[in-house]
Amino acid sequence: MSWRIPLLYVVLGVLWIVFSDRGIALLVSDPVLITRLQTFKGGFYMVATAVLLYLLLRPLVERLLSSQQQALESEWRYRELFEANPSPMLTYELDSLRVVDANQAASAFLGWTRGELQGMDMAMLWPIDSQEQFLQAAAAVRDKPALPCTRLERLRLSSGEVRDVELRSADVTPGDGRPRTRLMVVSDRTTEILSQRSREQAMARLQEAQRLARLGSWEVDLQTRLGRFCPILQHLLGHNIADDRPRALHDVLVAADEASQARLEQLLDELAGGQLQKVDVLLPFVAAAGRERLLRLRAQHTVEDGRRLLRGTVQDVTEEQQTRRLLDEREQQFRELVRILPDGVMILSGENVIYANPACGGLFGTLPEALLGEPLATLAAGEDLPALRAWLDGRAPLDGPPRLRRSDGSTFRAALSGADARYGGQACRLLLVRDLSEPERMRDALAAGNLELQAMARRLFSAQEDERRAISRELHDDIGQAITAIKLSAHAVMGEDDPARRQEDLEAVVETADTTLDKLRNLSMLLRPPQLDALGLEAALRWHAGVLFRNSPVQLDLDIRALPRRPEREVEQACFRIAQEGLTNALRHAGARSIQLALDDDDGRGLSLRIDDDGRGFEPGQARGLGLVIMRERAQSAGGQLHIETLPGGGTHIRLQLPYAPHTAAWGERA
Repeated sequence: MSWRIPLLYVVLGVLWIVFSDRGIALLVSDPVLITRLQTFKGGFYMVATAVLLYLLLRPLVERLLSSQQQALESEWRYRELFEANPSPMLTYELDSLRVVDANQAASAFLGWTRGELQGMDMAMLWPIDSQEQFLQAAAAVRDKPALPCTRLERLRLSSGEVRDVELRSADVTPGDGRPRTRLMVVSDRTTEILSQRSREQAMARLQEAQRLARLGSWEVDLQTRLGRFCPILQHLLGHNIADDRPRALHDVLVAADEASQARLEQLLDELAGGQLQKVDVLLPFVAAAGRERLLRLRAQHTVEDGRRLLRGTVQDVTEEQQTRRLLDEREQQFRELVRILPDGVMILSGENVIYANPACGGLFGTLPEALLGEPLATLAAGEDLPALRAWLDGRAPLDGPPRLRRSDGSTFRAALSGADARYGGQACRLLLVRDLSEPERMRDALAAGNLELQAMARRLFSAQEDERRAISRELHDDIGQAITAIKLSAHAVMGEDDPARRQEDLEAVVETADTTLDKLRNLSMLLRPPQLDALGLEAALRWHAGVLFRNSPVQLDLDIRALPRRPEREVEQACFRIAQEGLTNALRHAGARSIQLALDDDDGRGLSLRIDDDGRGFEPGQARGLGLVIMRERAQSAGGQLHIETLPGGGTHIRLQLPYAPHTAAWGERA
């Protein structure tokens, strides 16, 4: 109609102008009248065309207004439906992906106000890890904008929570040239998806539990003996069949022997005849590759749609039976081990004995059966009973070995070890009892022997030092005086007639005498350094170290500090001899570049000697000679402790701790 009405108007106008002018020219010749008639003709044409246009356009305008009203009403209804819809809905521009509008449900669900949602980028509604997925979905919608779309997505709420939703979108672009717009409806599927996931996880756990328990389900028609068997059961028997077609029972469950097959057939016949309602039996069956498996069949008889069905489970208990048999063997072995154990073993229920092995009966001087039912009060000495009860209850540790009472009334010290256990289905206390009477006697004897050995060693070392002192005095006084006399005599011989010869001989005698005298003096000092008696331990160590390293390329670092008081003579001797042996070993055998010697006070409790070298070290277990043994004996005889730490390639570290007085017993206990 947009082109027909103007065309009709043009045609009518042309026809009117052509034919009306010709008609007037034929009828009238007066020009004035012709002019008036043409004016009248024009006015008539205007009125007639106006009436005609009115008649033609009125229906069109009425239909246009009606359509507009319907469109407004439809838009209002859709707007009302959009606003009042309980489902979250929003519209967005497809090109810019910005939200145009959102209903109240969308605002409540997403957590943003409608004002905040309007103009928001749609990407903000997707989690960061789903941005790539969102862009791919938007590109797919742009490729086919006219088609509706349904997707499962994950949306991010204003609180940061992520929800699983179903998005349904459709094109709602208006026809007025505005940008392409889509309506998106959001359906929360979080609960459904979580429930579905929970069901899937529960089913997976159930299947995993069945697989671990080696438990499969089955269903058999008792008339046709056809059944269905779950994949787990088929896997247990070595049948890997993917389809779910009914299979004959004897094709799946093949008895291992004729007796088992007859037993299975008898049970099926009794179930089919109604004599039995359920079955629970252990039978051996043959699996793949001829392996024999022990299966436990449990089933319940039921009637469904006129069919007699047998539904139940099959569990592979082969390993369970083997494990149970091994467990019984281990239990028997454990019982035999406890029976022959040399230490006493008893089990207490409360404070009463419910088990005792033969060794335990021997400790208490009676048979183990006689101890059954005995209370703790009769087995422990009265003064030790409260501490023993506190230890059994876990309230306090034992201060020492408690005393237990034998059947003859005598007591003995016992070392106890306890643990919680179960015996006969009840919670109990397991005790391991060891008699300490003999070990204590042996320990006392050993301690006395050690004291005697230390006393003997001290006397031995004192005798050695006295002997060395005597030798030193004799070498110094007697032999030294003799050599001095030789020297004086040699000077006297110098009066001989031949001056040259006399001078040569006598100079040789003098030189030999001087050399011998120096050697004797050095020997005397090494046997018993005079500095040790005259000046003390510190000066003797400095002198000896200086003499020993005088011509050695090894670097010696001395850190000898003055002691607050002078140790007793025996302690000084032991410390000097140990230092002498340690320095000599380090210089001769270690191949060290540097050696450190340190002497210091140990907080007033004694003295501390330290010798360190960076030499080749050695294996302590492979050490040869008596040097280390003598060093340890010297330290122990003086009441001290010697520790030697060494490894091949790691140098040697000697630590000596000595009291100022050798009779200090507490020093060894502290070390």
